Amino acid sequence: MRELREPLQQLAECGLPTALEAMGERWSFMILRAAFNGVRHFEEFLSEISIARNILANRLTRLTESGILHRTPCPDDRRKVEYRLTEKGLDLLPTMIALRQWGEKWGTGILSNPVLVDDRDRQPILPITIRSHDERVLGHMDLCWMNSADITPISADTHEVDDRVRKLSAI
Repeated sequence: MRELREPLQQLAECGLPTALEAMGERWSFMILRAAFNGVRHFEEFLSEISIARNILANRLTRLTESGILHRTPCPDDRRKVEYRLTEKGLDLLPTMIALRQWGEKWGTGILSNPVLVDDRDRQPILPITIRSHDERVLGHMDLCWMNSADITPISADTHEVDDRVRKLSAI
């Protein structure tokens, strides 16, 4: 049985510290959860997630500076500010769902209600999984680390694989 092991000293080449710096702690995730549920205004965040005013102000600033939320004056009342998820923030949805599913499995032991469903079919979404290039569900023992320069595309559509490797390398 082989171990999944990466060089842990190379923090500059790992996205996890960057993600943790941006998100950091419970309240940031709760603010994100509220934003995904359409909460937009400071007072709404206060009442919906029962957070202290100073903590909310700090976390909103941090999430805005990280580019996860965008802060804009409301068109109807310029004194009021609206917080909306950016593309960068929207990309956190799979992470949020995966954490919720993990919490349901290992924390509460029960499915949350309401249940997240596919809007078209009105059926519950599947558990978030790690998938291979050909859509196989992968487990821990199916993974290994490789230098991006050593990856050889195996599909006829090499451009798609090359683009994914280039995008990951650029991060």
